Amino acid sequence: MDKKHIASVWYFLAAFLILTALQDYVFAPHVETLAYGEFKTLVEKGKVSDLAIGAKFITGRLKRDGLEGLLPKARVEVLTKSGTGEQQFMTVKVDDPTLVQDLRQANVNFRGEVTSTWLPTLLSWLVPMGLFFLIWRFAFKKLGGGGGLGGLMAIGKSKAKVYVQKDTGVTFSDVAGIDEAKAELVEVVEFLKTPERFQRLGGKIPKGVLLVGVPGTGKTLLAKAVAGEAKVPFFSLSGSDFVEMFVGVGAARVRDLFAQAVQHAPSIIFIDELDALGKARGMNPLGGHDEREQTLNQLLVEMDGFDTNNGVIIMAATNRPEILDPALLRPGRFDRQVLVDRPDLKGREAILRVHAKGVTVAPEVDLATIAAKTSGFVGADLANIVNEAALLAARQGKEAVGMADFDEAIDRVVAGLKKTRVMSAKEREIVATHEAGHAVAAACLPGTDPVSKISIVSRGIAALGYTQQLPTEDRYLMTRSELFNRLCVLLGGRTAEEIVFGDVSTGAQNDLQRATDLVRHMVAQYGMSEKIGLMTFDGGGRTGLLPGLPQPREHSEDTARLIDAEASRILVEAHVKVSALLTDKRSLLEELARRLLEKEVVERDELQALLAGVKPS
Repeated sequence: MDKKHIASVWYFLAAFLILTALQDYVFAPHVETLAYGEFKTLVEKGKVSDLAIGAKFITGRLKRDGLEGLLPKARVEVLTKSGTGEQQFMTVKVDDPTLVQDLRQANVNFRGEVTSTWLPTLLSWLVPMGLFFLIWRFAFKKLGGGGGLGGLMAIGKSKAKVYVQKDTGVTFSDVAGIDEAKAELVEVVEFLKTPERFQRLGGKIPKGVLLVGVPGTGKTLLAKAVAGEAKVPFFSLSGSDFVEMFVGVGAARVRDLFAQAVQHAPSIIFIDELDALGKARGMNPLGGHDEREQTLNQLLVEMDGFDTNNGVIIMAATNRPEILDPALLRPGRFDRQVLVDRPDLKGREAILRVHAKGVTVAPEVDLATIAAKTSGFVGADLANIVNEAALLAARQGKEAVGMADFDEAIDRVVAGLKKTRVMSAKEREIVATHEAGHAVAAACLPGTDPVSKISIVSRGIAALGYTQQLPTEDRYLMTRSELFNRLCVLLGGRTAEEIVFGDVSTGAQNDLQRATDLVRHMVAQYGMSEKIGLMTFDGGGRTGLLPGLPQPREHSEDTARLIDAEASRILVEAHVKVSALLTDKRSLLEELARRLLEKEVVERDELQALLAGVKPS
C-alpha cells in the first residue's frame, strides 16, 4: 500500500470518529431516562406534559422545579443539574391499563405516535459523510501538486505540465524571423512522426536539442510550436521545478519525469531555463555533495545511462550556455545545439507581420521601415512595439494604428516614457548643444550609422535628450576605424559643450560609461592596441567560484596598468579628433542646436538639408 492510500485510510478513520462524536453530542438531543415508577409519580404530581406514547417508548417534557420530596435526592440532583425549566425525557412503555385514566385525571396532554427513526438517522450519517468525501477529493486532487495532504504525498513527483497539440495553440506558422532554428526543430518533429525514414540507413535519432540564445529571441515559443506540431505528449517544466529544500527530491522528480515520458513514448521533454539545474559541478567551494548536483547527476544518467529511452526527445532552453556542465553538452545527451539568434532585417519584418495580424494597421504603415529602425531588437521587443503602438492609437481614439504611433512606440522602448520636466533656458540650451554635437559627429564621420532623429524631449529616468541612429544594414563585423569613429560620436556631446560654453555638465555620464566600455573591449578583447598586442584579457567568459564574485585576474599588475594607459590614450585621441571636427563645423553645430530649441525634434531630412546648406567655417 502506497503513502497516498495509507493517508486515505487514516483520514477516513478520523472522519468516522469525528462523525460518531457529532452524532452523540451534537445531532442527538439530550434526553433523560426515567424509570416507569418515577414517571408515574411525576404524572400524579403534574410534573410532565406533552407526552408521545409509542409502541415501545414514552417521551415527553419534564418540569424540573419542585421535584424535591418526589424523587430520591440523587435523582433530583441529576435531573436539575442542567438548570431549571423543562427537560425532555424518555421511559420504557409497560403494560399499564390505568395509564390513560391517570393521564386524564392529571390533565396531561398525550397522543399516540408511530415513529420511524431509521430515515433521520440515515440522513444524519450520510450528509456529513458526503461532506468529508468531498473534502478528501479536493485535498488529494486539487491540492495534489502544490500543497496540503496531496502535496506531501506528491513531493517526489514531477511537476511537468503535459500538453498535446490542441493545448498550446502555437504552430510553426506563428514563428518567424528564425528560419534556421525552425528548420532544425521541424526535423525533430519529423523524427517523432516518421522515425523509420531516418533509421533506414542505420542512423540514430538525436536524443537532445539545446536551444541557445539571448532572452526574448523565441526559444520557449519554438518549444510550444514543436508541441503544437508533433501531436505527441509534451512534458514542459523549468529547471527550478526540480530543486526543493528536501534532499533527494530533485533526483526523484527527474526519475518520475522520465518514467512518465517513457510510458507515453513517443514524447518530448522540454526543460526551460536549464542553467538553473545544469550548472557546472564543482563550482561550490563549500562542498560538492549538494542537492542540485544530485539532481544533475540523475539527469545525466537518465539522458544516457544503461537504460535507453526509445522515442523520448529532450529539449532545453538557456541563455547562459557557458556555465552548463560539459557532461550535458557532449554528443549522446544534447546532440544538437540550435542557436536562436537575434533576427536580421528580413527576420524582423517577418516577426512584425506575425504580430500585426491581429492589429488594425493603417495603409501607410511600412513594416520594412519599422524593421530597419529596430536593429538589434529581438522578437519580444518587436511584439512589445506593436502592442505599444496599438495602445497609443486606441488612447487617441484612432481607427487604425499609424506610422507615427509605431515611431512613438519605438521611442518608448528605446528611450523610455516622456517626462514633463521644467528646465531653465540655460539647461535646454546645454541639452540642445549636447545632442547637436552627437548628431554632427555621426553625420560627418565615415562608418557611423546615419542619424534618424535628434530630440531634446526628456524620456525615461535620466535621458534629457537623445540622438537616434539607425543602421542601413545588419552588421556582424566592425573594423578598428569604425569603432574609433563610434568613440568620437559618443564623445561628441561633451566636446560640443566644451567648444560652445567653455565648460562641461553632468549630462555626458552615460556617454562616458559607454565609451569606456567600448575602448576597454578594443584594448583587452579585440587586440586593437599595438602596445598590448594580440592577446585578450577577458577570461574567456569564465566565471568565478561562486556566481556574482569576480573572476580571478590572469594578468600582472604591469599589464593592467598598460591596459588602462592604452584605453586612456585612445580616448584622448578620439576627443582630439572630434574636437577638431566640431570646431570646423561650429556653424552647423550652432544652427542645429537653435533648431532643436525651436522645434525640440529634428528629423533626418531636415538634418540632411542643414548638412547640404551650411558650409564649414
